[in-house]
Amino acid sequence: MFRHFGERRNLSHNLQLATLLSFVAGVVNINGVFYIKTLTTNVTGHFAFFAEEFVLSNYRLAAIYGAYVASFLLGSFVSGFLMQLIARRKKRMSPVLLPILLEMLVITLVWYYSYTTEWPVEKIHIVAASLLFAMSVQNGLVTLVSNSIVRTTHLTGMFTDLGIELAQLFFYRKPTDRKKLKQSIFLRLAIIVFFFLGCIIGGFLYKFVSFHALLLAVGILGYALFYDALKYQFYFLKRRFMSGI
Repeated sequence: MFRHFGERRNLSHNLQLATLLSFVAGVVNINGVFYIKTLTTNVTGHFAFFAEEFVLSNYRLAAIYGAYVASFLLGSFVSGFLMQLIARRKKRMSPVLLPILLEMLVITLVWYYSYTTEWPVEKIHIVAASLLFAMSVQNGLVTLVSNSIVRTTHLTGMFTDLGIELAQLFFYRKPTDRKKLKQSIFLRLAIIVFFFLGCIIGGFLYKFVSFHALLLAVGILGYALFYDALKYQFYFLKRRFMSGI
């Protein structure tokens, strides 16, 4: 899921990556909406709110929305920096290990302090900025791993690309081109569906267990790391066994 990069990836690799992490993004997004009434997986709307408050001379609120945007930018920077750092050292460690562990840590800390602390209204912005940071870390690693094919934290680009590719179905005639196009459409639909499922399931969980539903996202990230490490170890031992025969 995480070990192959760029052209070495196939549809199966991207589907595993897209379904799990878009589901995580959906869970985080709906929990942010229920808990702090704020979208926590993208900054398009926050940028508009920043401009609105700035024009209305509400500079304090404008600064808060600016901090949201900066948090998202920082997340992708940190994600890219960590992945490049690990890749350059050429160790067996997966380049995505540290970014995903960081994402899990941030989400867990947000849950813990929200569970044990009565947040004043002004401190709620820390929750939003932290979750935006975590989602940007995820978006950065997914973008680098898939060579910008998979995006899991927001759907605007997905719907745009899906619409374009659906239109291209009317004009592509070569079997190889149509097969590649259909695979791309299927991948984008999978991202949309699993983001939606994450929102729905995460929303129902929130109704019963409140912000504890956020731990579902942490659990899925942990499962993804464990599955990837186990699969890598299996093929590593298999190659060593075959080479020894």
